[in-house]
Amino acid sequence: MASVLSAEQLRQYEQDGLVFVRGLFDAQEVDLLRRAMEEDPAIRDHTIGRPDADGKITRISLWNRAGDSVYGLAARCDRMVDTAEALIGEEVYHYQSKLTAKEPFTGGAWEWHQDYGYWYYNGCLRPDMFSCMIGLDRSDRDNGCLQIVKGSHKLGRIDHVPVSDKQNAADPERMKHILEKHEVVYCELDPGDAVFFHSNALHRSDQNRSPNRRWTLLICYNGVSNDAYVREDDRSYVKLDRVDDGAIKRAGLKFSTGDFEHFASKPFVPDVGRAAAGD
Repeated sequence: MASVLSAEQLRQYEQDGLVFVRGLFDAQEVDLLRRAMEEDPAIRDHTIGRPDADGKITRISLWNRAGDSVYGLAARCDRMVDTAEALIGEEVYHYQSKLTAKEPFTGGAWEWHQDYGYWYYNGCLRPDMFSCMIGLDRSDRDNGCLQIVKGSHKLGRIDHVPVSDKQNAADPERMKHILEKHEVVYCELDPGDAVFFHSNALHRSDQNRSPNRRWTLLICYNGVSNDAYVREDDRSYVKLDRVDDGAIKRAGLKFSTGDFEHFASKPFVPDVGRAAAGD
């Protein structure tokens, strides 16, 4: 199978740093992915709370390898890998996946940041990387959907500052000027919809102030030639064993075996103050 993106969508991604694909996963596939996020003991046992400035919590589970679970197969299926290679322009590997869970009324905000603002410190020399956010629930402005600054991937890597021991944020003074000149896109998703966005695209999300849950699955890829040189962070190249698109439904509700995904036990938050000082 070829990339799910048309030539026009690829041009849009190059220009805007983001592109939507509606119905990337169908209702049966979304049901399997959602149930895995809810029921898999490995997901539950590796949940990390990420507080915002007000103490509101977004729960995440993060893993660095794509195995034989239903969510591992989603990252390895043809439609995802072919699209990743079309966006990056070379062979790719699975960089990380993550559940982000914002519960009704209590789900926290994420401040403006770039993924490459974090991944730079994993030893990736270039920002030739991206994330794909897949809606597991309806994601909208009321429950804290993703917001992306259109075209911000062309601004280069922005300095980040710590806002808590769990989050870094793009330089607030610079963000004021960026937001004066660039449009913010609210990434409203129905279950199964996806938005692909560049690793230098500035993005954030509000707190969930609604009675509706907002869970999303993010799958991230890196180019093989951009392999992370910091080996101890567990984000370096492992060959991606792709599967056909039917593998998800054939697997059914298959959970992690617990020995391949490499779940994180704590969030990765670079000490940007020390890095800036050259310590």
